[in-house]
Amino acid sequence: MSDYTRDVLVQLEDRGIPVVFVTGRPLRWAEDVFEHVGSHGLAIVSNGALVWDVARSQVHLERPVAPDTAREVCRLLREAVPGSAYAVETLDGISLEPEFMERHPLPAGARRASIEALLSRPLLKLLARHEELGPQDYWDAAEAAVGHLMTITWSSSSTLLEMSGPGVTKASSLELLARDLGVEAADVIAFGDMPNDLPMLTWAGTSYAMADAHPSVREAAGHLAPGHDEDGVAQVLAGVFDL
Repeated sequence: MSDYTRDVLVQLEDRGIPVVFVTGRPLRWAEDVFEHVGSHGLAIVSNGALVWDVARSQVHLERPVAPDTAREVCRLLREAVPGSAYAVETLDGISLEPEFMERHPLPAGARRASIEALLSRPLLKLLARHEELGPQDYWDAAEAAVGHLMTITWSSSSTLLEMSGPGVTKASSLELLARDLGVEAADVIAFGDMPNDLPMLTWAGTSYAMADAHPSVREAAGHLAPGHDEDGVAQVLAGVFDL
């Protein structure tokens, strides 16, 4: 995050305007930006499965997936698309099947075991990866096979699906948080760049796709913001609030 973007966020905080970070990333990755959350102290991570109280370093709201549901999804998806490999995200971090090829360095203590062994308790996200299909093809196949059981999104350049509980999205958790803050959807400005942002962008009163966003996001959003390297979010907010 650039000095300019940080300065804009501080000015918004000084005006009493809540800034909420909403990400598909797990808690361990989101912590890098938590110093900029602001006085409300809450961040939405794992595609809405977790609202984290930054100040207290504890759960504010958890919307987990039941193990039985995850087991059924894994069975049905593997039957429909052989070659599917799985991982799970919990508050403790990531655990993976031996066949799951992670693209990022694994944290210390990451566990590898069969998916049956990994689904012993509720989880925040079920991850499914395929090494041969493209992201859109895999998403379409997964929606047909298990979309009635879980919410399926993707935000990766590789073929990685992120699955949450039914109705759990960035949008639905942001709506819950906005209600707590006394903010109507019409007064929310949302920014996004990948398909997992689509529900949030269509819910918010004003929506911006980043300049380098996925084509589906640019089509759905009402406005286009400059790219991240140009401090696009900060540029837009500075204009809206005359900073």
